[in-house]
Amino acid sequence: MFEWMAWTTPVAVFFICIVLMLFGMTVWEIKSPTSLRRGFLPIETTRGDRLFIGLLAAAYTNLAFVGVSGKLVEWMDLQTEPTIWISFVLSMSLLVLIMRRG
Repeated sequence: MFEWMAWTTPVAVFFICIVLMLFGMTVWEIKSPTSLRRGFLPIETTRGDRLFIGLLAAAYTNLAFVGVSGKLVEWMDLQTEPTIWISFVLSMSLLVLIMRRG
């Protein structure tokens, strides 16, 4: 069923984190309904809005890293492509920033 995708450990961890965040946010929203607030994003957002925006930003960060990692080998004279864990840490950090300050 999942043969079409290259399931590596970082990819699996990334998707597991997304599922856990969605589950956690659902429980949090049921226990404590959210209200609109304004952060550095140019719109008033709820926790769910910030999670959605953060997940999109995390996905695009990962895609950009995968797209650029081949070029990084050339530009920086690396022996191998940089590990995908770098993009995982960057994307989760961006997600946390958007959730906390967005």
